[in-house]
Amino acid sequence: MRVSIFGLGYVGAVTGACLASHGHKVIGVDVNRQKVEDFAQGRPSIIEPGLNHLLESAREKGLLSATQDCGQAVRESDVSIVCVGTPSTVSGSLDLSFVRQVARELADAVRAKGSKHRIVFRSTMLPGSTDQMVKDFLGDLLSSGLAEIYYFPEFLREGTAVKDFEKPALVVVGTRDGLPPSPEMEPLFGLQPEVVKWNAAELVKYGCNTFHALKLTFANEIGRLSKVLGLDALSVLRILCRDTKLNISSAYMRPGNPFGGSCLPKDVRALTDCARRNGVSMPVIENLIPSNSQHLASLLKMVEASGCREVVILGLSFKHNTDDLRESPMVEVAQTLLGRGYHLRIFDPQLNLASLVGSNKRLIDVRMPHLASLLKPTLVEALGQRGMVIISQPCVPIGDLKALVTAEHQVLDVNGWTELQTLPVKYLGFCWEI
Repeated sequence: MRVSIFGLGYVGAVTGACLASHGHKVIGVDVNRQKVEDFAQGRPSIIEPGLNHLLESAREKGLLSATQDCGQAVRESDVSIVCVGTPSTVSGSLDLSFVRQVARELADAVRAKGSKHRIVFRSTMLPGSTDQMVKDFLGDLLSSGLAEIYYFPEFLREGTAVKDFEKPALVVVGTRDGLPPSPEMEPLFGLQPEVVKWNAAELVKYGCNTFHALKLTFANEIGRLSKVLGLDALSVLRILCRDTKLNISSAYMRPGNPFGGSCLPKDVRALTDCARRNGVSMPVIENLIPSNSQHLASLLKMVEASGCREVVILGLSFKHNTDDLRESPMVEVAQTLLGRGYHLRIFDPQLNLASLVGSNKRLIDVRMPHLASLLKPTLVEALGQRGMVIISQPCVPIGDLKALVTAEHQVLDVNGWTELQTLPVKYLGFCWEI
């Protein structure tokens, strides 16, 4: 494969060197003459373990060249990979001017070339950016078949970038329609990349980096509190990370219900209070409860926007296969909707009011004394003939729902129960689109 790399900074230099080490012919492109000369001579302009050797080897094999001429690079390559920087502006927004300039030049060069060319954006860009580049500069090339356009985020860490390229933790490819890339791109993307639409691939990149920042900040906040309490944060977090079933895993990493129950809200509040009493500021942890409240508010906004004044809640407890109502988000939803004058019906097969005891019973007696009149004994009575059906958990068989819903119902799927999309009613996903 003949590859042109636009932008010979960190990502571009590593990408080019590693591709050349696989036998691909690489042409580096940059506006900086010194970077162009260094790359052509196999000299890295950055310090990165292993990069110097890869570039020297590629130059000796005749696989490396560089130019400032975009047209030349496009004519002499089959694929162009855009790796130019996307710095922050003074206000904190993303500066896409370098990417836009390259996209404009690439469009002109591909038109002049007159034959099929593949363009791969690798610069970090916010969701919708690739689509905007296509609309502004590349649309005619895509529709005519002269160009294939991909978004291929990088997950290279400084200091281990070469190793990360060779053994990536994640490979994501964005295509216009989310369909697999052409087979000719296999040498670049590998055999089994995660393939999504352009904007989803862009968001994955930001999600990963933000998650890394979140983990570091969380660890530092626990570290500050540990220090004040006379504890060893390294030991505390080492033990926390040993749990690969719940902690370092995919557990909890899916959008849906706000968190609730007898543990999470109580313990977050307690730890936050402990930090405050010891004079430790923990902004990330302190804002978990407010963020959870905002998530609940967004759910209520969706109900309001639907225009339905009749609402059915399927699943009142905070979690599937339990009758625990303590700090259940759906209890909060029910109270709020009642206070706003909605007609409410509730069905939860796990709930038996007569058997509630302790905290569960006290909560209902104080916060929802009228629950008995809202809780319906059967799904038929709860659904009725119309209304917004808020489904917080898969507490009833999908077949029963199919048989009982009418065209006057709408379904709001809170937790991503994908089978709900097969119901013959209007479907709304809380945090996703179908």
